[in-house]
Amino acid sequence: MKIFLIAGLLLYSFNSIAQGVQKPKKNYEYQDTRKKNESFAKLPADLKAELSTFTFSGIDEGIKREPLTKIPYTSFGPDFMTFEASDIKATITTAPFDAAKHKLDYDEGYLIKIDRKPYYGGYSMVPKKYISNLTIIMGKDTVAIPPAAYVDLYNLNFAYSDKGTQRTTNGIYRSANPHRIYLYLFCKDNTGSYEVTWIIYDKKYVRRVLDYGFM
Repeated sequence: MKIFLIAGLLLYSFNSIAQGVQKPKKNYEYQDTRKKNESFAKLPADLKAELSTFTFSGIDEGIKREPLTKIPYTSFGPDFMTFEASDIKATITTAPFDAAKHKLDYDEGYLIKIDRKPYYGGYSMVPKKYISNLTIIMGKDTVAIPPAAYVDLYNLNFAYSDKGTQRTTNGIYRSANPHRIYLYLFCKDNTGSYEVTWIIYDKKYVRRVLDYGFM
């Protein structure tokens, strides 16, 4: 019996060392490697004016502005959400996160980077899910969204509970400029919410706008 117990403890210790995992140090101010270079505050005035009508980061500026036309979601579940209108369709799906397939960097037991990059959603802990696919189809054309536009976004929750009612602010918004649309997602998370807006111009991905630390 002792032999099996010792063997089990050795195996556990070996696995912990191999994965580089340690118990988080209490009351420790771990590094925050996330960046603000894609935030609402960095946008030019014309984009700020439109994003302020539907983002949390721009809510103070958008109070007196006319809202943009919104395409709400058509369906969603724990691992997907779809939006659809006559001329556009978008689908976002998530999948379980497999830590063994990634390089995880810790600071005193707190996860600060995944694959050597900052990440968003459940910061400081190993994510439970990641965005596995993001597809936008406009007319007969598929908009090419590079994985870099969503690969660092984790633990995406498509809806949140508000006094027992499931709510979501996600949607596709039509710009006043007919060439431009916005796909917006808000992820409420107890460890730090984030919002992301992907900007599409003439059926081509332009950039994203990312803010975090809400609520």
